[in-house]
Amino acid sequence: APRAGRRPAQTLRGAGEPFPGYPVQRGKKTPKLPPNPQAGTDVVIVKNGRRICGTGGCLANAPLHQNKSYFEFKIQSTGVWGIGVATQKANLNQIPLGRDVHSLVMRNDGALYYNNEEKNRLPANNLPQEGDVVGITYDHVELNVYLNGKNMHCPASGIRGTVYPVVYVDDSAILDCQFSEFYHTPPPGFEKILFEQQIF
Repeated sequence: APRAGRRPAQTLRGAGEPFPGYPVQRGKKTPKLPPNPQAGTDVVIVKNGRRICGTGGCLANAPLHQNKSYFEFKIQSTGVWGIGVATQKANLNQIPLGRDVHSLVMRNDGALYYNNEEKNRLPANNLPQEGDVVGITYDHVELNVYLNGKNMHCPASGIRGTVYPVVYVDDSAILDCQFSEFYHTPPPGFEKILFEQQIF
């Protein structure tokens, strides 16, 4: 358990890993990718909850409660992947996500899917490549995609309820999450994901 006065950082939930007590400077929490049940059974989470590989999806451990959230993923190795937002009801073993009402994601081909419908698509000459940084904004209505800091102007919407950042990988894809200390400045009004204030 973390020492008194320190809180574990936010992570992706990795399959079968103990939740790491990962102190963050100044006692603040940042999201990460943490342990079951919020990940597919063949997902591997490494680098202190910052990197996802293997096969399947994973939810971050912090819901998007604030009005305007921003987070990033860096593509370390290409393959089959997707990023976006999802509810806790999303089936993280069944990829690609975006096939039902529980997830809204941009897939590696640049298409944004929700409820098995293509809602929008990145311009053909702007598909993310290895080394690129994909930024996501979400304001509880629209999800927008930024590629290396540039707005792709392809909003998508439809998902309802409490959502979390989600990522899935397959076919050798490796992605790193960035929930703070961003590569690119968030758009005006958007900020990193905040944990709810605890009342106890």
